[in-house]
Amino acid sequence: MVKLGSTSVTDAAGAPDTELLVALASQFALIRSRGTRVVVVSSGAVATGLSTLGLTTRPTDMAALQAASAVGQPRVVRSWQDALGPHGIHVGQVLLDPADLFSRRQYLLARRTFAALLELGVVPVVNENDAVADEEIRFGDNDRLAALVAVLIGASRLVLLTDTPGLFTEDPATSAAATLIDEVTEIDHELEAAAGASSSAAGTGGMASKLAAARLATWSGIETLIADARDDSVVVRLEDGTGATSTRFRARERPLPARKAWIAFATAPKGRLEVDDGARRALRGGASLLLAGVRAREGDFAVGDAVEVTTGGALFAKGLARCSSSELARHPDGTPAPRDVVVVHHDDLVALD
Repeated sequence: MVKLGSTSVTDAAGAPDTELLVALASQFALIRSRGTRVVVVSSGAVATGLSTLGLTTRPTDMAALQAASAVGQPRVVRSWQDALGPHGIHVGQVLLDPADLFSRRQYLLARRTFAALLELGVVPVVNENDAVADEEIRFGDNDRLAALVAVLIGASRLVLLTDTPGLFTEDPATSAAATLIDEVTEIDHELEAAAGASSSAAGTGGMASKLAAARLATWSGIETLIADARDDSVVVRLEDGTGATSTRFRARERPLPARKAWIAFATAPKGRLEVDDGARRALRGGASLLLAGVRAREGDFAVGDAVEVTTGGALFAKGLARCSSSELARHPDGTPAPRDVVVVHHDDLVALD
């Protein structure tokens, strides 16, 4: 799984960087010939659309950005096809929105589609369906989308290609003391502090979003690397382990099972449950969450909806509700709900700390 941001896919004018795409296509063809399947999450639709339309300033309203995406997306995909076509490789466009991954049924259907494309020897080129995306319900950035797709297809590796060689201890643009972090075994608060927001006018991601994507992927057993898209033969050298400059995030030795990874990372929470310390200890020990341990609730959720579980306002678990928010208060006949009712079963609960 390879993800490229807008600053990598496009050139200074906002058009697809055909020279880079051709170079990457050659690398993809080489590793495919060795048996490695490739899925590409490609940004660049909005930037390409703005360039095509002759707009030099990025609009601030959502409708104009969606229109730019609608214009730019086919040009980005065509550029990938032009780059991969000479190698005899077909491209398949896959546009996703959160409903495709947040719904378990849609999630499984999407997984089957990817499996069919890969079986046919196609390279899927993935992007969020920006042209019709809901401003309030979207993936947010393609780093997160790439990590979610990597989990969806059971990828062994996620490569986030950007315009820097990896994660630094400080911002190298402002600090001469910044040094590259070669390997990360655990993403902690100190590491998060080293990551900042996007500094690019072309894209929405940044090092912080890549760190979040790495956490998502590594928790699911997927090694993640951040590297410079323009580093010579970077994809091949990362695949071979022959010294490409990068930051490597080790996969967890005990990754989450596929279904629990979906619960943890691919479901949109509809509510929040505040629990006491005793309930937290019980949940971390493998117990189910009972109503007796719930101190407060937020949101309206139905049976099967995802809910966050907190203590002192701090998130530590996520799960699927076994009863609705209204049922937590009272039964349909108006009597209080029993204290031993199961709110989240341990089979549907994931500890996140």
